[in-house]
Formats: sequence, C-alpha cells, structure tokens
Amino acid sequence: MTQIYTILFDLDGTLVDTAPDLMDAHNHVMKKFGHKEKKLSDIKSLAGKGAWVMMQRAFRQEIKDEKIKKEMMKEFIDFYSQNIDRGSKPINGVMEFLKWAKTKNISMAVCTNKQERLAVDLLKKLKMYEYFEYVAGSDTFPFNKPDPRHLTNVVEIIQGDLKKTIMVGDSEVDGMSAENAKIPFVLVKDGYTEKSTKEIKHDELIEDFKNFDKVIEKYL
Repeated sequence: MTQIYTILFDLDGTLVDTAPDLMDAHNHVMKKFGHKEKKLSDIKSLAGKGAWVMMQRAFRQEIKDEKIKKEMMKEFIDFYSQNIDRGSKPINGVMEFLKWAKTKNISMAVCTNKQERLAVDLLKKLKMYEYFEYVAGSDTFPFNKPDPRHLTNVVEIIQGDLKKTIMVGDSEVDGMSAENAKIPFVLVKDGYTEKSTKEIKHDELIEDFKNFDKVIEKYL
C-alpha cells in the first residue's frame, strides 16, 4: 500500500467521548477515599491533563502522601480499565471518516497521553482499532505529548512522511505537540480542555468529523 498522507489523532475528546467513564472512575475513587465527587462538565475540562490532575482538583487540600497517591491512582486505573467502554462513544462522524480514509490509503495512528494498554483496549471494544496502524500511549516511549517525538516517532515507525502529516486533537497539549513537530493542527471544538478555541493555535477548526474528508482533501 502506498501512503499518500498520515493523520495522527488524539484519543480522549477527539476520537472518543470518554468523559462519562472517566467521571465514573474519578467519582468511585473520590467516594472511596472520602473526597468530593465531580460533575461531567468538570471532568471534561480536566480530562486532557491526566487522572491525577482530575483527582487533585477534588481534594480539600493537596495530598502529599505518596503511598495514598499510589493507592488512589491504582484504584482509578483498576476501576476504569474494568468499565472503560460503558458510556464512551465515538465522536459524531468518526466511523464514517475512518472508513473513508482507509479507502484513500491514508495512514492513521493514535497519539494519546492515556496508557497504551487502556487506549488499545478501548479502541478494540469500540471496533475502531483496525483502522490504525499504530497506537502510542503515555508509556509507549520515554516521553509523551507535548514532546514532538511522541508524534514524530510514530510517523517514523509507520514509515510516513512528516511533510505529509497532520495532527487532530482537542486540547492545547495536542496543539503544542503539532507545533513542536512542525505539522498542521486540526482542533476539535468543545474538547477536554479549560482553554477556549482562541487560546489554542490551530490551522483548522471542526465541531465533529462530519464532512471532515473535505478538510483533509485540501492537504492531499
């Protein structure tokens, strides 16, 4: 297969609305350890920054005990991994776009700050995994987004061309990654971030993946 273009995707808030399951895992841990639970809107604004950031916003005071931190993180990952696809759903238009891209011989990969095993498991359970040539999580390399190598390493692994690559994401972390890698960036509106669209540098802005093929065709 001849690669004509490469698209790198973030996962949470970009390809899949994972906030409901992240919220359930978060609130399970908060309840068990005696802290405040959070609403879905709170989780969405924090999800892109990782599980611990989500949790510490719910504490009455900062937890400094490393043992308790580890226990809480383990509880979060254990619960989340067992309930990873209960409420998570692909973003509107994603499946149709992935099918279209495959017919055009466009290479696709995922670059997420979610643990690799969790990302792979979620994509498999949502029947999306087959569309991607590579999935790089937060622990795949010794570095992750916004380090550009999280993106450039993946392009190298799938034998793509960085000059024919675009990044799609929903947060400032994704935007910074693309900028650092010197590739165009597509921002998905209303993502998992506290920043407004004006605060995140982007080349294209989309609400979802309906008609996203028209955006990509401009770069082919």
